[in-house]
Amino acid sequence: MKNILKGILIGLANIIPGVSGGTMAVSMGIYDKLIHCISHFFTDLKKNILFLIPLGIGMVIAIIASSFGIDYLFESFPVQTNLLFIGLILGSLPTMREKVKNEAIKPGHIVSAVLFFVLVVGMAMLNGSTGNEISIDKSVSQIILLFLVGVVASGTMVVPGVSGSMMLLLLGYYNPILNTIKNFFVALTDLDGKALGDALFVLVPFGVGVLVGIIVLAKIVEIVFQKFPLYAYWSIIGLLVSSPIAIIMVGSFPKITIIHVVTGIVTFALGWFVSRKLGEKE
Repeated sequence: MKNILKGILIGLANIIPGVSGGTMAVSMGIYDKLIHCISHFFTDLKKNILFLIPLGIGMVIAIIASSFGIDYLFESFPVQTNLLFIGLILGSLPTMREKVKNEAIKPGHIVSAVLFFVLVVGMAMLNGSTGNEISIDKSVSQIILLFLVGVVASGTMVVPGVSGSMMLLLLGYYNPILNTIKNFFVALTDLDGKALGDALFVLVPFGVGVLVGIIVLAKIVEIVFQKFPLYAYWSIIGLLVSSPIAIIMVGSFPKITIIHVVTGIVTFALGWFVSRKLGEKE
């Protein structure tokens, strides 16, 4: 159940523009293990499957919930919901600090943190320049494009701080993909074969692209952690610090009242607490 909950939070982070699933995996304390399981999937097949299945179930639950109205929380309670996610992200900072606190800080470490800080904030600044929404047709070229878009989107699940959903927004595929996911589950419940086929035309190449991207990027990330661990951790610290700024830049907020402040503090504290508890080593 604990891993299912972690999967739900990672899945929600993958869906929400400005939030990174990789960052959430760091917050949940499973990033290193997740990368290892993906990179060495067949080395210890049973153990890896038992770890990944609950996470996958949680992600599927999150994707279904998102496609059917997670936007309601952001539209009705933007301050509280955004602060919840900020708490979830910042709750992992103490863990990251433990990984580097006994090591000498080199100029390269600071440069790594600053570069990734700028990367995340820069992506948030581009959020206002969303691409024209794509109209997906049934063609070979569209299948290839969906595969490539899936590869790009996979970065959100592997590289902390990179919001794949924001990249989909910029490319114009965010709403079409999210609507297709919703249509797929509606068609599945209605046993509508034609609608299922239309949805699968989009989701299969996109999903294959995501899978390929995750496998390739996971291997690259693992090599970086093996050869340059301190640089990797300082980069993640830069990503963690910048992610709340990106969330605020991307979010839409009403005029702040005392009620928003009080309830926002409560949800931030809840997010921090959940992050700390789920990030504890078992």
